[in-house]
Parts: sequence; structure tokens; C-alpha cells
Amino acid sequence: MSINLPDKAGATTQSAPQSYDDTADRRMRLMHAAKHVMAEVGYERASVDVITQEAGLSQSESLRYFPSKVELLEAVFNSAWEPLNSRIADIVMASYSARQAVTAILSAMLHILGKDEDLARLLLFESRRQHGNNCEIRQSRGFRDFLGLLVHVVERGQKDGSFTKSLPAPVVASALLGAAEGMVRDRLLATMLSEPMPFAESELRVAFESVISGFKP
Repeated sequence: MSINLPDKAGATTQSAPQSYDDTADRRMRLMHAAKHVMAEVGYERASVDVITQEAGLSQSESLRYFPSKVELLEAVFNSAWEPLNSRIADIVMASYSARQAVTAILSAMLHILGKDEDLARLLLFESRRQHGNNCEIRQSRGFRDFLGLLVHVVERGQKDGSFTKSLPAPVVASALLGAAEGMVRDRLLATMLSEPMPFAESELRVAFESVISGFKP
């Protein structure tokens, strides 16, 4: 909606409506700022005022795009999962077996989380916490899509001989995801606490391969 504003001569001029590109830019600035601030101090301690200041916007502008802090966090998660899920879908299509696909998915996760420590902190420490006024545990759409892809890969593996059929696919997918998250989280914690790395990335990969092997038929 445009607004009529008086000019110096008393006539009115019409302000230009906010463009889509401008809206997208402001949303992205808010998400980048939120990712950084929430990763530094945690979701609960992250102030909307600080986030909007870092984004160079006002709190009223923030509320226009994200009515609540939890919706802002979910937007950050969804923007992170979208490219990862797209990459995983390509990996699944290109893999000759489900076992190879699962190993490649881990590599993709390590690559993306290794490039962005702020994102890694949020995904590994804030994604399962209770958020919102009702203290409910909220899962982002992107994470649900990721889990759905992983279950699909396991189901494929139960057909091509990669995984046992004695357990439901969601059980196997949850176990694989839990193992990967746990090991990556331990390495990130060591970095955050300036402690020695508990194990090398090569050891993480060997351990993950061993977990995969445990679900053979």
C-alpha cells in the first residue's frame, strides 16, 4: 500500500511501495542476525532488540516479518534445511545403494555444518528444545522433510539389501540420525569449550560405518 506524503510546496507525493526484493532482503538480514545472536547466547537469552539492531532494522519491522521469536528461529532452521534437503535428494538419486546414500548424507551434513559454526550450534543444541509460550517442542518443516528423506532411504535399503527388514524403517533412520548427531555434537562441544577434539573426523566416519553395518540383514 502506498502512502501520500506532503511535499515542501504543500502538494502530495506518493511513496513507492516496498518491493518484494526489499522485503526478502530484510527477512534475510533478520534471519542472519538471529542465527548469529542465538548461536552466541542461546535461544532463550537472545533478545529481539539485539537481533533487530544487528540486522539494522527496527523491532516493529521485525514483528512485521516474524510475529514471534520462535517463528524467527523456525525460519532460520527452514532456510538451512532447504539447500541440505535438495542436496540430499540429489545424493539419493545418484547413489547405487541406500548404504552409499546414507554415508553420502553424513558427508553432506559434515560439510555444511563445518562451514557454518553458528548454524551447527543452532541445529545441534536448539532444534529439539522447548520453544514458544506453551513450551512445546517444535520441529521445523525442513527437519521433518529431512527425516522423511532419511526414512525413504532406509526403506529403499530394505529392498536393495542394505538394511534389515526386522526393524521398521523409522527406527533405523532414528538410530542412524542419533548416532551422527551425537558424534558431531561432541566435536562441536569440544570446539566451543576449547577442549581437545575427542576424535578425528575420520574416526567419526569409521564409527558411523560401523553403526550402518549393524543394521545389515
